[in-house]
Amino acid sequence: MLLLGQAFCSTGCGGAPSVTIAGAYFPAWLLCAVIAVLVAAFIRLLMVATRLAVYIPYQLAVCCSAGAIVALIVWHFWVVH
Repeated sequence: MLLLGQAFCSTGCGGAPSVTIAGAYFPAWLLCAVIAVLVAAFIRLLMVATRLAVYIPYQLAVCCSAGAIVALIVWHFWVVH
């Protein structure tokens, strides 16, 4: 019964935000995900170049978290507003 009530309340949701690139529509979350991957790779390169990679444990978690944070910030300021 609770799920039925939630289904009726969510019927007014609009479509997903999209971005036009070269005449094709892509979902906005896809662009945010690409930005997250690029930021994570850049942070990994920065950690290796400054030799912080020797001192920081769980580098995969650090890079993925930084990428996710940047993606959420981009989503918040670009798509939500």
